[in-house]
Amino acid sequence: MARKNNGSCLCGAVRFEISGEFETFFLCHCARCRKGTGSAHAANLFSSTAAITWMSGYDCIKTYRVPATRHERSFCTECGSALPSVQLNGALLVVPAGSLDNAIDIQPNAHICFASRAQWDARLEDIPKIDGLPS
Repeated sequence: MARKNNGSCLCGAVRFEISGEFETFFLCHCARCRKGTGSAHAANLFSSTAAITWMSGYDCIKTYRVPATRHERSFCTECGSALPSVQLNGALLVVPAGSLDNAIDIQPNAHICFASRAQWDARLEDIPKIDGLPS
C-alpha cells in the first residue's frame, strides 16, 4: 500500500493528498529559491512516482515559472503559502516540505547550490536557539 501524506496551505483553502514515496529531499540555496522562500533555502521533496490529489482549493493555486528557466513554484493566491507542483511535463512532483501536515520519514539528502548560499547563511548552528518567541 502506498504511503499517504496530507498537506495544506497556511489559510487552509488548499488541501491535498500525496500517494507514494519521496525519492529525494534537497535543501536548495540558489538565489531563486532564496528569493521564492524569503529564507536561507528551499526545502523540497521530489518524486517521479507519487501522485497528488487536490482535495480542495485547486482554484486558489497559481504557478509561476521564471522565464527561460526550469525554476517553477506554486503557491496559494489567498495566503501565499508554497504548494506542490507537477513539473517536467508531469514527470516530477515537487513538494515543499513545510506544506505537509504530517511527519515524514525522510531526511534531507543534501544541501544543493551551496556555493551560492547567502553570506549570512554560515555557522547558523552557533546562533542561540529559543523554543518560543523572544521576550
